[in-house]
Amino acid sequence: MKILKSISEVRRVVNNNKNKQIGFVPTMGFLHEGHLSLIKKAREENELVFVSIFVNPTQFGENEDLDSYPRDLERDSNLCLNAGVDYIFLPNANEMYGENFSTFVQVDKLREGLCGKSRPVHFNGVCTVVTKLFNIVKPNKAYFGEKDAQQLAIIKRLVKDLNIDVEIIGCPIVREEDGLAKSSRNSYLSERERIEARVLSMGLKKCKALLESGERDVQALKKVIEEEINKAESSKIDYIEIVDSESLQEVETVKNKILVAIAVFIGKTRLIDNFTFEGEK
Repeated sequence: MKILKSISEVRRVVNNNKNKQIGFVPTMGFLHEGHLSLIKKAREENELVFVSIFVNPTQFGENEDLDSYPRDLERDSNLCLNAGVDYIFLPNANEMYGENFSTFVQVDKLREGLCGKSRPVHFNGVCTVVTKLFNIVKPNKAYFGEKDAQQLAIIKRLVKDLNIDVEIIGCPIVREEDGLAKSSRNSYLSERERIEARVLSMGLKKCKALLESGERDVQALKKVIEEEINKAESSKIDYIEIVDSESLQEVETVKNKILVAIAVFIGKTRLIDNFTFEGEK
């Protein structure tokens, strides 16, 4: 495994391996089992595997956790080595953006709801850095976690609209034993907050059970999630949304495939989780 810090180094490697299929996992580091599941999938399906580690400043708004975002390059490198990664792309902000950077990629409509409401600059930053990474690495396949469901939908739309020649692979959410979705931000939680954070997955579990029993009223479904989350003293709900899984537009009753998505502050830590439901068949 090699660590590449410049765009020119990556392009040299890519150009020297034009006949090999490349799998790519973009990350912000502080890797966990969720990331490793993406890497494992990429390793199974490709001849070369690239992982990028870059805490992207353009997707963080004011008063967000850019400076405190967890970092541990030595640990990440060992995990990548053991998972069979061929190359880590480890640029800094100057390498990715340089001086007077002024071009951003924006996907309309899909970015407006869910996380986009409280994080208005986030997805412009995501789309811009992902577009740049795709242009640099030129992967055949790229792997993203379904925990970031809105991000996955936006990137699929980005690739389709801009005719970027890469297949986007969504991979299932990886969870702790008690149901909490794996996240780098889980490391922010105190011992008490970590216990309380279980209300996210428990609320979604109760909602899914209601759906499976035949409930189709969105307000009733949201209420059961809200009641469960409010059991945690440190919780503050950012949003509970039930939307069409493709358009991400809100629905009043469940008919087609839906995404049930939540964002909740546990203490000062913002966590997200979701599941999809097929609707009427």
